[in-house]
Amino acid sequence: MAQLTFKGATGEVTGSRYLLETDDARILLECGLHQGGNDADEANRESLAELAGQLDAVVLSHGHLDHSGLLPKLVRDGYRGPIYCTPGTEELLEIMLEDAAFVMSKDIEWENKWRRRADKPLVEPVYDIDDVATTLGLCKAVPYGDTQTIAGDIRLTFRDAGHILGSAIVDLIVPSGGRDRHLVFSGDLGNPDAVLMHEPARMEHADHVLLESTYGDRDHRPMDETIEEFAQILEQADASGGNVMIPAFAVGRTQEILYHLGMLHHAGRLPQQKVFLDSPMAIKVTELYARLHKSLKSEDMERLHKAANGDPGGYLPGLQVCRTVEESMAINRITGGAIIIAGAGMCNGGRIRHHMKYNLWRRDAHLIIVGFQASGTLGRRLVDGAERVKLLGDEVVVNAKVHTLGGFSAHAGRTQLLDWARGFRDQPVFHLVHGEPEAREALAAGLRDELGAEAHVPAFGETITL
Repeated sequence: MAQLTFKGATGEVTGSRYLLETDDARILLECGLHQGGNDADEANRESLAELAGQLDAVVLSHGHLDHSGLLPKLVRDGYRGPIYCTPGTEELLEIMLEDAAFVMSKDIEWENKWRRRADKPLVEPVYDIDDVATTLGLCKAVPYGDTQTIAGDIRLTFRDAGHILGSAIVDLIVPSGGRDRHLVFSGDLGNPDAVLMHEPARMEHADHVLLESTYGDRDHRPMDETIEEFAQILEQADASGGNVMIPAFAVGRTQEILYHLGMLHHAGRLPQQKVFLDSPMAIKVTELYARLHKSLKSEDMERLHKAANGDPGGYLPGLQVCRTVEESMAINRITGGAIIIAGAGMCNGGRIRHHMKYNLWRRDAHLIIVGFQASGTLGRRLVDGAERVKLLGDEVVVNAKVHTLGGFSAHAGRTQLLDWARGFRDQPVFHLVHGEPEAREALAAGLRDELGAEAHVPAFGETITL
């Protein structure tokens, strides 16, 4: 009989990892990075050698690091089998994993400087750029809708999840106990109200469904209201004279924010004349989105193209991209009138921390949170009302106005998750993953009460039989 073991993203939204075992194969769904605090760093360093030696294949739903970020660690520890993903995810992985390796190398460089002074043992990065290169060489791209037979005669099909470029619902037919079992993993389901992405594909048949529950306990604010609030915040910031900081995930959220800024500009509602995109990775991803624009939602692209009178260079004329450290540092000489979009999205690293150091203490500055902030991250502490935070070795008072715009989420909200689950005709068992405890329990209750479905909230390390 086939079995599934929950090895991550149970009670949290990072570290996604699930092990599928049949009589003939072992398949890993996802190999995500843990994010948020020292515990996450320790978890990321744990050896994957035993797991790497057992696996026949890896299947990846999409390229966000909480789903893919430990793939090079798995490879470093010995894995050499195929990694199945969509073509869009394969292209994103090259950008994201190379960036992750670079950031790790810089962090380790600073850490080891301190360790040398303290006469402590030096540490190595979780993985390096050579591990990333080996990982990319193992990727096997499977387009949406094509069925690929992988290890153990398991049949794999990817469906569009509508979350980010290349994101997929993983559809598996698994031999188990003399018959086929149908296992569907939602990956991260997209928000149908978001721009650029298509709506998540509707599924009708499954025996078991792994369903994400990031927003299982709440819905997002309607998009038109969110955009209106966004415009009003920008007007407030212009009136007060301060800068606007937007920590944005490099993949998906940055491109969505740029789209809305472009539309506000053409509507005459963007008072700021300078918009800085200060993230080398986000710049590369934005260029990739532009190159693969035919895979994006055509109605949204046509709307923006029409607003710019057919001139791609006129989408957002005030946009300045900052690839170098020197260009990034130059922004800190600007004390007002600028919008600064920088990573990391949860403020747990990246250039946004430098801009916070120069702006958070200013009463005329504004910080706009546009994405989910995991427990333990700096972004979460700011959302929860932290009055002081430590940034790059210095304590900084939080005088800036902090705004949370949940409507921009790239994840489906509670009602949308339940609506997607309602599409299944076979009354599958739902296993709630990728959500904090309250969100998982709330979504499980909704599945039981509103759909009459069997809903399971798995524990870390738990194994079920298909």
